[in-house]
Amino acid sequence: MIRKAKIHEVPEIRRFLTEFTLDGGILPRTLADLYGQLRDYFVYREDQGPLLGVGALHICWAGLGEIRSVAVAPEHRGRGLGSRLVTTCLAEARVLGLSEIFLLTLIPDFFRRFGFQVVSREELLPIVWADCVNCVKFPDCDEIPMLLDLGD
Repeated sequence: MIRKAKIHEVPEIRRFLTEFTLDGGILPRTLADLYGQLRDYFVYREDQGPLLGVGALHICWAGLGEIRSVAVAPEHRGRGLGSRLVTTCLAEARVLGLSEIFLLTLIPDFFRRFGFQVVSREELLPIVWADCVNCVKFPDCDEIPMLLDLGD
């Protein structure tokens, strides 16, 4: 079941995401970041079992959001959990009235299925790069910027 993350899950979310930061696919998040942005996060669990997936929708600016930290436990990939997390984030974006969603990814083909298109870095507002200074890849980022227009 996908649902909003709860405060007691923050340490587990951090441990879970840390596994995905080792390959550079996800930006490391501190406990302070996760507690402060808890409302951004969705989690996937089966019953009371372990955390199997995480995804977040972060609001950056008027009408602009970012899908970030989408990760699924390796043994549960290929079951549509990542797609369900992204779909949940997009539904939340629409409820909030966001008009555009961007993301940075190493797997653009996955996000094309949702309508995201590759854009140049210059097309994104400077505010979207605020977290980049905390990234181990900065300033030599290899992630691909993508954008989705939600204007229905």
